[in-house]
Amino acid sequence: MVMNEHYAPIEPTRAEVDAMDGPVLLEFGTPWCGHCRAAQPLLAAALAGRAGIRHLKIEDGPGRPLGRSFRVKLWPTLILLEKGQELARVVRPESERAVEQALGEAGKH
Repeated sequence: MVMNEHYAPIEPTRAEVDAMDGPVLLEFGTPWCGHCRAAQPLLAAALAGRAGIRHLKIEDGPGRPLGRSFRVKLWPTLILLEKGQELARVVRPESERAVEQALGEAGKH
């Protein structure tokens, strides 16, 4: 799959995210976060060949309801969902393997 390059300044609602079909990877962070920037190559490598995953890159911060609904405290936080259920979470991944383990078989064809 092609990874989203930019954080969405306008986030979907929790109900919209919960209603999405198939595996969804939420990435919470900001463009200026050093940890977020460092994680981008790891995330891109882990998502390569996973066309079946929808990747939503959500700009997070104080007062952002979607991040608060998932209790996001550190960036980046990656959350894998299916039918609104959290399957895996990785906070500040430091290796491609950490992201791969969280994704498991999701999105592979």
